[in-house]
Amino acid sequence: MGKTIIEKIIENHTDGPVKPGDVVDLRIDARIARDFGGANVVKNIKKHNLSIQDPGKTFFTFDCNPGGSDQSYAANQQLCRIFARENGIRVYDINAGIGTHLAIDEGFVGPGETLVSTDSHANIVGAVGAFGQGMGDKDIAYTFAHGEIWFKVPPTMKITLQGKPSSLASAKDVVLAMLRELGASGLLGFAVELYGEWVKGLSLSSRVTIASMATEMGGICILFPPNIAVEDHYRKLRGKIPHQLSADDDADYLKGLEIGIEDLPPLISRPGHPEDVVPVAAVRGKKIDSVFIGSCTNGRYEDLLAVAKILQGKKVAPGVVLKIVPSTDRCWQRCLREGLLSLFKEAGALVGNAGCAGCAAGQIGQNGPGEVTVSTGNRNFPGKQGLGEVYLASPATAAASAVAGQITTADKIPERPAVFVPRLPLQKTGIKRGKPQGVAISPQRPTVVRGRVWVIKGDDIDTDMIYHNRYLAITEFEQMGRFAFSNLSGWKDFPQKAKPGDIIVAGQNFGRGSSRQQAVDCFRALGIGMIIAKSFASIYERNAINVGFPIMEAGEIERLNLHSGDEVEVDFLTGRIEKLSSGEVLFGQPFSKVQLEIYQKGGLLERGG
Repeated sequence: MGKTIIEKIIENHTDGPVKPGDVVDLRIDARIARDFGGANVVKNIKKHNLSIQDPGKTFFTFDCNPGGSDQSYAANQQLCRIFARENGIRVYDINAGIGTHLAIDEGFVGPGETLVSTDSHANIVGAVGAFGQGMGDKDIAYTFAHGEIWFKVPPTMKITLQGKPSSLASAKDVVLAMLRELGASGLLGFAVELYGEWVKGLSLSSRVTIASMATEMGGICILFPPNIAVEDHYRKLRGKIPHQLSADDDADYLKGLEIGIEDLPPLISRPGHPEDVVPVAAVRGKKIDSVFIGSCTNGRYEDLLAVAKILQGKKVAPGVVLKIVPSTDRCWQRCLREGLLSLFKEAGALVGNAGCAGCAAGQIGQNGPGEVTVSTGNRNFPGKQGLGEVYLASPATAAASAVAGQITTADKIPERPAVFVPRLPLQKTGIKRGKPQGVAISPQRPTVVRGRVWVIKGDDIDTDMIYHNRYLAITEFEQMGRFAFSNLSGWKDFPQKAKPGDIIVAGQNFGRGSSRQQAVDCFRALGIGMIIAKSFASIYERNAINVGFPIMEAGEIERLNLHSGDEVEVDFLTGRIEKLSSGEVLFGQPFSKVQLEIYQKGGLLERGG
């Protein structure tokens, strides 16, 4: 049986043949730590007295808070700078831009190669036929020190896009169509190879846009076979076309899917759920307060050029704030040389220096209570980009809406923009903060535990609901517990109610979203005994396993009819879950050999790592 591209990449970076489900030690060609995760990576390396395996393949990128405008971020960035100087590591500092884009643009990862980062969108490098994965700070510290990390070989799905979208649609509209079809967990645990006639001719920027949203569908990555655009990019960077891989004719895909995009119109995601996708026409006329254009999904030159064509000779609607952030300094400089920055300013936009923005609380792009925003980002989870409503759309739709003062498409910009009418003042909002509770996991490492359950209803609980990004600069473990579920409606008082040994029971795709380790550590700090879920997002699963925090997948957990306050007994070795009040039993997924070994050690980096 033949191999898929992803299987070939993994085989080339480990010892011997692989198949889905195998756990291997994967050699990593490029390792990145960002500004908020980087400080914890450094602390882990120092705590365990580890060295850097290959400084030439190791990087820091400061893209969440370019400017260090927050004292905690500034301190974390400086900690990383000093460590980098001492160890010969290159720093792409606050003026450089988004780390995953730098990995492609600077060429330190290419087709057939591997990258890991504390960025959950490290899989962007699938755009050039490389394998990237977002990981937590324990993983990255281990990779800095050893040049490899354990990884479970994912099954591969083959998706073929059929047809050609309308002239008004872009790559963002196509990936929103994929998200509409697949939902928040349709790619959960899968690596995807993307094919189709339209795909073959895509520019590098368009490939980046689509690859960047694999995470929003639960996927490990969306990988493109390299085309001429990618070949030309690496010929300029490296002086030659890198070795390329293609799937065998008889490659064994676990699943195949065709998605039709013929005459696809512009699409938009409604607030709160990236997968809640409708045609822009369905919400046309919705009054907006602001527009954000940028992010790792749509901040490249090609995206900003599409915006410039719409803004040429026009003004942003009265009262609307337009914020534009290029993805990298190289992109920013090109916009400067070619007059795009002047055009943006003349239209009334605020232009920021290169970086993530929008998604990260440390830069422009956040919105306030009641604020309606059209964003070109990849996520619109509640609270992710602020306390308002966020619609996800293409750069063209975002720019047209900024001019119109209401949601619209480039071909439907009205002669007169929508204007604001007086309305009632907004009510103040806030998050209750409890006292910190730092309770460590028992050092005895039992394999059978009992505890009171808290049943979190609903699927796709994301990391911003679990641990909001406004608290990411906090690196003291003991302080994290008080912010657990701080952005999940109905659960903001969880830190005050929870007791050591309690067990969280959740639905599908628990922990989707960013790679932040704090979304696991906040529960550890509270002394939570374990989490049982129907399924876990892949990065969240790794982060929990790597700190020795017990998690178990139980796809039919609802059969026990658990309610908050019930008690259960869980056996990690067999997967046995018993509801103590009734004696009912269900079997979840027992700990794998790797999970058990790490759990018994107390973490991936413990006892010498």
